[in-house]
Amino acid sequence: MMLQNWSENVQFSAAKVYTPRTVEELQELVRASSTVRVLGSRHSFNDIAAIDSQIDTGQGGEAPAQDRPDAATNAYVSVEGLDVPVTFDRQRNTVTCGANVTYGELCQRMHAEGVALRNTASLPHISVGGACATGTHGSGDNNGNLATEVVGMELVSADGELRPLTVDSGDKGFLGGVVGLGGLGVVTSITLGTVPAYAMEQTVYEDLPVAELYDHFDEIMSSEYSVSLFTDWLGGTVNQVWLKRQLGAWPDGESNADSGGDGSKGPHAGNTFFGARPAPTHRHPVTRFDPDPCTPQMGIPGPWHERLPHFRVDSTPASGDELQTEYFVPREHAVPALQAMEGLRDRLASVLWISEVRSIAADRLWLSQSYETPTVALHFSWRKDWPSVRALLPVVEEALAPFQVRPHWGKLFSLAPAQLAATFTRMGDFRRLLRSWDPEGKFRNAYLDRHIYGQAV
Repeated sequence: MMLQNWSENVQFSAAKVYTPRTVEELQELVRASSTVRVLGSRHSFNDIAAIDSQIDTGQGGEAPAQDRPDAATNAYVSVEGLDVPVTFDRQRNTVTCGANVTYGELCQRMHAEGVALRNTASLPHISVGGACATGTHGSGDNNGNLATEVVGMELVSADGELRPLTVDSGDKGFLGGVVGLGGLGVVTSITLGTVPAYAMEQTVYEDLPVAELYDHFDEIMSSEYSVSLFTDWLGGTVNQVWLKRQLGAWPDGESNADSGGDGSKGPHAGNTFFGARPAPTHRHPVTRFDPDPCTPQMGIPGPWHERLPHFRVDSTPASGDELQTEYFVPREHAVPALQAMEGLRDRLASVLWISEVRSIAADRLWLSQSYETPTVALHFSWRKDWPSVRALLPVVEEALAPFQVRPHWGKLFSLAPAQLAATFTRMGDFRRLLRSWDPEGKFRNAYLDRHIYGQAV
């Protein structure tokens, strides 16, 4: 069968995708296989989930057009069939779920139990396991990426054994393994920290002058619980500013909110925000697109899981007709990095749908893009024109190179292994961790060879 990712820019074939129903079945499958990769929601834009794939990586030419589906010992595994119930521990304030559960499904279950996550990604359709393994994030000066919510995991390792990793075990492998790129084993369950459910509202502003942004960057990004800037880098303005405000405990936060439900009474609504005007109606990040798939705005209060994401769980945010790239720079370099991107606006204009700028708190996870430093993420949603995007990636990366740039592990980039090793300072430790868990390379693939082991494909 021919498989593909969400955007259909990565294609790889497999004789069969295994969907074990029990952990014991998964253990036997791993023991019997020489190569294993796990398929999740397939929202990655590169070949991280493939054994070998049909994709031009931009590094060393074309990867093999086909993987090896006829080799019975090469296994693609989906864990969506595993019987891992969602369970809550009220004493430890945690929730445990299967790695293939989506944030949309998990958050609805959590809210029904009166608990919440501190943050979510903008898209609730992605899986918990895949998001954590690649360092996916939301926004907020005090919010780490989604992997920082992990307090424990269970994995089937290369020898078929079920192994735990927990934050309180003292095992340094935990800090290396949470953002693990699928290299340690098959994650069967993940345990996340929880907080009491809370209410939120979000308000959108338009046409923020970039001069105001550069002069007041920290104040703007710290102004609410979560802040997103959407820009096409044209016209001297930021197209939209999305402010997500935490109101208090749910449901009391809704009734006590100081918004009238139409955006008329919030702390910014009705006024300018550093020169930006309140949007007159609900907005999609790309203004000309229908806002219906987006979560409610206009200062209308609602539960956390219906405001933190940008898109509704019951809607498809796009057709997949896009490619995505994201780069992270230390917060201290945010303004010059943004100015560097504005300087490329003419090169970007014909290929870019929209860029999003967000802030992420520092953490201690080895392969996190925010390891030991707060960062600002510069996201690019490209038109589905791979030749043009491929030509632009080195240009963008060269402009960001002075700012210790790091890529999103699940999106498109062309940074050389030496550059990755220089900015991810625990790369050597991570490589040793992979070899200790998987000495025969059962979970290695072209992606890990290229970016972690530094070998040409």
